[in-house]
Amino acid sequence: MSIVVKNITKTFGNQKALNDVSFDVKKGEIVGFLGPNGAGKSTLMKILTTYHEADEGEAMVNDFDVRTDKKSVQRSIGYLPEHNPLYLELYVKEYLAFNADAHKVDKNRIKEIIERTGLQPEAHKKIGQLSKGYRQRVGLAAALLHDPDVLILDEPTTGLDPNQLLEIRKLIKEIGKEKTILLSTHIMKEVEAVCDRVLILNKGVLVADKKLNDLRDEEQQVIEVEFDYRVEEAFLQKLPHVSLVKNTGGFVYEVTFSTSKDMRPAIFDFAHDNQLKTLQLSRKNRNLESLFTELTA
Repeated sequence: MSIVVKNITKTFGNQKALNDVSFDVKKGEIVGFLGPNGAGKSTLMKILTTYHEADEGEAMVNDFDVRTDKKSVQRSIGYLPEHNPLYLELYVKEYLAFNADAHKVDKNRIKEIIERTGLQPEAHKKIGQLSKGYRQRVGLAAALLHDPDVLILDEPTTGLDPNQLLEIRKLIKEIGKEKTILLSTHIMKEVEAVCDRVLILNKGVLVADKKLNDLRDEEQQVIEVEFDYRVEEAFLQKLPHVSLVKNTGGFVYEVTFSTSKDMRPAIFDFAHDNQLKTLQLSRKNRNLESLFTELTA
């Protein structure tokens, strides 16, 4: 495993930022890390990158213990924090040369990384002259410079315009073919576009660990139906495969079925048999956003 987290707990004062969190990430996986503000995502990333120490539990990166073998962990990780710490007065090549010296990397690697991250058109400029998208590329270039096995990216596309966002996503997807990536973001579409798997934290607790393909293939559906008058939820529970009935206001109901079979015809027939008029009937896809809302609301 590239990343192993076992029973990690971290407290700041009276606040438990992480509570008995466990998961692992295999080599070659791109894993999305989701959660509301204050859920503990950045805290866990800082533990994995050795900036913080956990109060309890253990974490390993490339079989190195983040508590006892910090230097080896740091050599194994490329880290792009949420607030990309760049020296704006330096030229792009100058900044990457500085990082190459810090990592004791051959300077020939700089040209290779500039090409890999698409920085060629702007490589002659000072970082302060670059757009937000190119600054993010510089941060990624610095994170990749020492050829780490694991990339930890905290909100890598924050503040980018749609074109820049697509470019960075494409770059992350390409890099993920050969490296392990843990990516924190608030953008659901980004996880669905880039990641193989999603972890969801809420109030310091890991509440979901799902592969995106499994989520798409789940045998569950939600159908929204509106009748011409209000009925009791228990009445709709008589439908086959019903797992949940919720009145969302007025005469509108969300009915959750534990089957992949389209249940709209069954609702229509049920309404007709019971002298109900169906005013609207639509199937709502269960997606990452609905799962996130369900687990963190």
